[in-house]
Amino acid sequence: MARIKIEVIEVLRKTAQVLQETQHYQWGHMGACNCGFLAQQITNLSKAEIHTQAMQGHGDWSEQLNDYCPTSGYLFDDLISKMIDFGFDRDDLVHLERLSDATVLRKLPLNQRNLSYNKKADVVLYLNTWATLLEEQLVERLQLPNLVSTLNRETVLV
Repeated sequence: MARIKIEVIEVLRKTAQVLQETQHYQWGHMGACNCGFLAQQITNLSKAEIHTQAMQGHGDWSEQLNDYCPTSGYLFDDLISKMIDFGFDRDDLVHLERLSDATVLRKLPLNQRNLSYNKKADVVLYLNTWATLLEEQLVERLQLPNLVSTLNRETVLV
């Protein structure tokens, strides 16, 4: 699962927002699909630039992630490395392309778990649900002072 950090949550939410507002979603286009939109937000590359880099390799995102080698020198592998360095792992990206991460899907009501990986509204829902999941995990990790004992000490001091 993606690293639990604010920047990852923000980029998931931003990707969902941009995707929601665009008319240019196209699952079969390497720069305008699920991972393509996330890659645009992380790398600031255009959908055309991402697609051009991807066409130097073979297959869709899942296949290219399977073949990914961080030292290959291929531009698309460098792009994947940037996404991994940002806080995602290969499995995250494979799951994003197919909307298939079981942990994310379990956050959805039962009647909304059968997502279509090439339907824009479902991708937006998945991205926002994933961001919410990471937010909840971030909050769980926060170490807040025990307010009850703090209040009790202040009461005794008064």
